[in-house]
Amino acid sequence: MKTIAFISALLLASASLQAQPEAKGYQFTTVVNQKVTPVKNQAATGTCWCFATTSFIEAELLRQGKGEYDLSEMYIVRQKYMNQLKDNYLRHGRGNIGPGSISPSWFTAFKQVGIVPEEVYSGINYNSPTHNHKELTAYLEAIAEKAIKLRQQSPEYEKLIQSLFDIYLGELPEKFTYKGKEYTPKSFAQSLDIHPEDYVMLTSFTHQPYYQAFDLEIPDNWEHAKIYNLPLDEMMEAADHALENGYTVAWDGDVSEKGFSFKHGVAINPEVEKTEDLKDTDFARWQKMDAKEKLDEAFKFEYPCPEVKVTPEIRQKGYETFTTTDDHLMHLTGIAKNQNGTKYYITKNSWGTNRNDFGGYLNMSESYVRAKTIYILMHKDALTKDLKKKLGLDK
Repeated sequence: MKTIAFISALLLASASLQAQPEAKGYQFTTVVNQKVTPVKNQAATGTCWCFATTSFIEAELLRQGKGEYDLSEMYIVRQKYMNQLKDNYLRHGRGNIGPGSISPSWFTAFKQVGIVPEEVYSGINYNSPTHNHKELTAYLEAIAEKAIKLRQQSPEYEKLIQSLFDIYLGELPEKFTYKGKEYTPKSFAQSLDIHPEDYVMLTSFTHQPYYQAFDLEIPDNWEHAKIYNLPLDEMMEAADHALENGYTVAWDGDVSEKGFSFKHGVAINPEVEKTEDLKDTDFARWQKMDAKEKLDEAFKFEYPCPEVKVTPEIRQKGYETFTTTDDHLMHLTGIAKNQNGTKYYITKNSWGTNRNDFGGYLNMSESYVRAKTIYILMHKDALTKDLKKKLGLDK
């Protein structure tokens, strides 16, 4: 078994060569890994939904043989804000105008206004090397609140909002030249040949019928997108099938757990109560510890620890007690295993390349993903024929 340790330099050099680093006692072997674009940095913004979905779309373009693209996240973010402002106004201020959202907002904006390359619209029109939306969102919220009090969105209001975005994000391009060819944002989107209807979101919760789509009850699903509900094992099998057959997967889930350590490049779901299934030869020290000691040891990542066997009931309890929440979106690019054979998902984050030693990547354990996934997004062709039939997508 080949173990590759501390390869952040390699990750920085090429996103297509994503070998697996070692987090102290954790030793990873890559099982499969798909080609994706380099890690980006959402910085001081709540726009992970856009960075993860854009990364996923860029990987789709690579998969389809269309070449490597660096697409503008902030071009999509701007239109999403416009959609939220209108929705919030019509809901008398009871809508969601926060920076967060989920993948369907990317596709809605893409269909409405197209897209442009990053070099055409960086979305940074202020004195900062990285994105920072602290002032932007504060002024946006103030303007939105005033419009509701005035009970109108006048032509001047529209100009004021557009001016706010122009000041912070930059003016929108009507036309631009890219690789020697002139485009509009919509004609450039058409050239990518990406069709939103080709993509499907999957989840797994017991309070809704299986094999049907439902409006997932999370605040960032303000567009009321429908997500297909599957038994837990089938959701995980769908992710595995995609990753093992040339596709990547956008992931939305909870990253607030103590077992999530971006610094160490690992996310685990440690078992701190049961010891009867542990092997004395592998975990003799572990068996002698109390619960607190086990947590402390697990979070030091000194060696792979046993993890919770996540059932649908455990997963549902986390959702209904709000311990599993819609925190963050990332991009699953492959599968790895540690030295004990435990499956992990190779995960591309959008927090830059300097916040951990792994080039902005981490490995999330199968137990963690089973417990903490809100939904996954993939191309319909990544589904098995049987699953397509169950969901009525085979027509």
